[in-house]
Amino acid sequence: MSDVPEGWEERTSRSTGQSYFINQYTKESQWDRPTKPAEKSSQEKVEASHLLVKHKDSRRPSSWREENITRTKEEALEILEGYREEITSGKATFAELASKYSDCSSAKHGGNLGPFGRGQMQKPFEDATFALPVGEMSEPVFTDSGVHIILRTQ
Repeated sequence: MSDVPEGWEERTSRSTGQSYFINQYTKESQWDRPTKPAEKSSQEKVEASHLLVKHKDSRRPSSWREENITRTKEEALEILEGYREEITSGKATFAELASKYSDCSSAKHGGNLGPFGRGQMQKPFEDATFALPVGEMSEPVFTDSGVHIILRTQ
């Protein structure tokens, strides 16, 4: 464990072995190493659901659905675009598909991640979510975890 700014605590993820950081005041966590002291109250929050398709180059290429994920990034994108098409055409709801097919444990909540603020998610995911109007769905978003579609709910 290394020096982190005041109000932060560094911890190790049990699932990935990676370091993450906890704001001691708000109990919010983030992957990125903090560069300034923790704030006592959190700023703007958004709420979103997502559907994640992992691939063999994902940070942790396994999930509750599949122990050893071997698909390529391109195959993951193709699968995700199929899900997005089903949602936009009205054949299925976002929550239905996220519950069945998301490689994230949030699948058991229909993909709902609950509220989060800046610095809590991987940067591409955070930027896409904060840029979306409430009720809108993103184009595919690539992160170290895999490929996502995001539905901003608040």
